[in-house]
Amino acid sequence: MKRVLPALAGLLLAGGAAAAADEGDLSYRSHIDSPRRFKCLYGYAADKTGDHAAAIRIFEDCIARWNDVYSMIWLAQILETGIGTPRDPVRAARLMERGAQVENDAHASLARYHWGVVLAQGRGVPADLPRARYWLRRAAAEGVADAAEFLQTIDTNEANP
Repeated sequence: MKRVLPALAGLLLAGGAAAAADEGDLSYRSHIDSPRRFKCLYGYAADKTGDHAAAIRIFEDCIARWNDVYSMIWLAQILETGIGTPRDPVRAARLMERGAQVENDAHASLARYHWGVVLAQGRGVPADLPRARYWLRRAAAEGVADAAEFLQTIDTNEANP
């Protein structure tokens, strides 16, 4: 699965960039109202090629229709950076929290990691190291190596203030 998504995104980027120019059936905007869940990947491609408005609309729809964690993560990152939309770290944090609480989703472990980082750094929410550790440990136990590394960084920083 981890190898499929980047390859698929590459295909979408390559094919979608040309199609976006003529607004044909393959443009990102043509997928905004699509009833197919596959469109959530088009949100990624739209964002990476600069069509942030289409990406945001796709991600919001994927979240509303399917509680799609992949879309929650990407939309949260857009909201944190303010690329293509006003910065909204509070909404970004809430999306990461929502994604972290989803069970049985391929991207939930990654959302748990991001939620733990948000809690540790206090981005959009008050910093809360005990809760951050809980979510980071959970993500690490589910195989997210970055979560284990971040936990180690927290411990090192606390030991050497």
